[in-house]
Amino acid sequence: MARLFGTDGVRGLANSELTPELALSVAAAAARVLTTHDGAHRPVAVVGRDPRASGEMLQAAVAAGLASAGVDVMQVGVLPTPAVAFLVGDLGADLGVMISASHNPMPDNGIKFFAAGGQKLPDTVEDEIEAALTAPVERPTGAGVGRIYDIADAHDRYVAHLLAATPNRLDGLKVVVDCANGAAWAAAPQAYREAGAEVIAIHALPDGENINDGCGSTHLDDLRAAVVAEGADLGIAHDGDADRCLAVDATGADIDGDQIMVVLALAMREAGELVDDSFVVTVMSNLGLHVAMRDAGVKLRTTAVGDRYVLEELRATGLALGGEQSGHVLIPSHATTGDGLLTAMRLMARVAATGRSLAELAGVMTRMPQVLINVRVTDKATVAASPLVSTAVAAVEAELGDTGRVLLRPSGTEQLVRVMVEAPSEEAARTAADRLAAVVADVR
Repeated sequence: MARLFGTDGVRGLANSELTPELALSVAAAAARVLTTHDGAHRPVAVVGRDPRASGEMLQAAVAAGLASAGVDVMQVGVLPTPAVAFLVGDLGADLGVMISASHNPMPDNGIKFFAAGGQKLPDTVEDEIEAALTAPVERPTGAGVGRIYDIADAHDRYVAHLLAATPNRLDGLKVVVDCANGAAWAAAPQAYREAGAEVIAIHALPDGENINDGCGSTHLDDLRAAVVAEGADLGIAHDGDADRCLAVDATGADIDGDQIMVVLALAMREAGELVDDSFVVTVMSNLGLHVAMRDAGVKLRTTAVGDRYVLEELRATGLALGGEQSGHVLIPSHATTGDGLLTAMRLMARVAATGRSLAELAGVMTRMPQVLINVRVTDKATVAASPLVSTAVAAVEAELGDTGRVLLRPSGTEQLVRVMVEAPSEEAARTAADRLAAVVADVR
């Protein structure tokens, strides 16, 4: 039987794969695993969601499941995923639940859980929850049934937290923010304005169906055009649940997560906040980041792809910064998970404090041309063991030397092998990637 939990919670097509019955059951199971009933303490959960239409249905089911297990439910409404994680700690809750499918299209939805303190769950705890789904249980009755109520100041608590985590004001900056018609539609413009920026918000009118629809961090065209048309200093793009942040500079040029981390790392080092002059990246981070940080005297630790692996390394090492090229950035001193709004405010604070443009700050790093090809295969394991593939990879690596890089990575969810090549030119990267993809595709 396939594992219920994926790389980031439970996801699926809402009301088909991810049904209200499943949502109720998994929430009740999570409550049994993550809380204790000792008579002196009544467990409490924080529940939030993004604006997609199915979130209303699933929130009701999750709240019912938690209450059926004797947990009081504090509903915080439509807020970013990192806001829910923050509020779990801020409100002293025992667990948190975010109902969102992040950057996925509207028909999908998902359920993410946080333990006390707003911490993401390790695989072992997710396995316990899955096992608890089928375990016999005695439900509370009478006064033991959980109560459900709304927290009126959740939004303001989160915005105040963001302002407190921003090292300086943003006065003088003009920014366009693309809210992806998602969870940050209200919080992002408010936080940036209260920090002093002049804010133009686009895609900030969610109707339950338009989340991530041609907008947000996966579709930057509207943001690029708006920044140029408005004469803004920069643009910020969030995804549907706002745990990511990408940017564009004043000319409309993209600034990805690697470049954002470079800007933040140098700012944090200057402020004495960059522990061990090091930060954490994944194997997908651009070679240009490695070169720029080597030249700046900053060390890198590299993990597998996925924010959970970045977070594990941050916890193990005590480092102060980590993230992914996709814009998922973690700053453990201020957040327990990736927070796109926090990332944006720290990035804008650096621009405001230095008086330098985002293009100049990000220009410390030169992105190497990077080509990624997804190759559908019959068996990922056969490809990984193939001597033909390893020989082809070795040949390309020898040709590139220290001017490029090759990475073959199996998909975690599909029968795909991702072929990534970096090289000094787009043409060279494309040629090498096509060559390797053809070899991978031929493996039987």
